[in-house]
Amino acid sequence: MIEIWRTLRESPQTLVAWYRERYAIYTSLPKPEGYAKILISYNRQPNGADLLFLCRSCYGGVVRFRKADGYMSTPCGVHDPISPSAFAERVEIWRRRTAGATFTLGDFEQMMQQAQAGDLVYCDPPYADSQSILYGGQNFSLHRLFKAIADCKARGVRVALSIDGTKKSGAVECSNEAPEGLFEREAFVNCGRSMLRRFQRVGETLEDEVVHDRLLLTY
Repeated sequence: MIEIWRTLRESPQTLVAWYRERYAIYTSLPKPEGYAKILISYNRQPNGADLLFLCRSCYGGVVRFRKADGYMSTPCGVHDPISPSAFAERVEIWRRRTAGATFTLGDFEQMMQQAQAGDLVYCDPPYADSQSILYGGQNFSLHRLFKAIADCKARGVRVALSIDGTKKSGAVECSNEAPEGLFEREAFVNCGRSMLRRFQRVGETLEDEVVHDRLLLTY
């Protein structure tokens, strides 16, 4: 992922070329053979170029990795990936939006320690309610994250955290494990219909499966 973002910043046309080359492979073979060829290439040697196209063409856009060997296991999506020209337009939009950004791969605690008073840190960890299903984040420690957030708050660093809110159109409120007093405010953000339920209930309208994220703020 970091390779993709750094290429966007340093050579956006390379990003467009990556996508165009793999789109040609995808469309030159019967579905899903083209997708499978790119997936095999990625699993043989993980790289940003293959992952970029796989993210746009895999089932539901949900990228999954097998715990046993780290291989990406998501099958081909039922949709057609966007055209190279449409992708190029998106690259230009995001090139402008991320101008001046630095993309770094590192442990979240080490990154957050670099924040200074007045900075804003946004955290989007694996969600406790669904991480075992979608994110493969079973080993992620929310307790460790909350400690890092408390350290930031004590230094005057503002922190915003997205975490489980409600599901089933508000009928179910997900548990909130945040320590008392750590956050000053919370808000609920409408995320639309459940992605997971969309897979499980194909063809249904899902009015009863609207999901809200909980946005917690230390300021």
